[in-house]
Amino acid sequence: MLEVGLFDSLRRRGKGGKGGQKPGTLRKATATDTRHLDEWADQRHGVEAYVEPKTNVTETTVVLIAHDGEWTRRRIDSLEAAQQFGKKRSIPVYEVARVGYPKRMREYTERQKRENG
Repeated sequence: MLEVGLFDSLRRRGKGGKGGQKPGTLRKATATDTRHLDEWADQRHGVEAYVEPKTNVTETTVVLIAHDGEWTRRRIDSLEAAQQFGKKRSIPVYEVARVGYPKRMREYTERQKRENG
């Protein structure tokens, strides 16, 4: 008879954690993240980039915000990588810690909550 311990399923996953990373390590930006940002920006107008600094729980991220406040967030390698991303696409890049988020983003989020809520 096969006995299965309470924590055996966790041990079988190995020490790599999700995506092969060790538990407690932060996931870096991937080509999938960059592809999403590229496609998202290509499909909207008036896009601006807002860089969020690395924290203890997340790597550096960038929030793309369209003219109507619609937004998306993905990991990015660094502030410099975000600036290169913006320059390549003629998108202005701001540091959230310095300028905050634009009002249109908050208004969009509130509209979504009311419509889907």
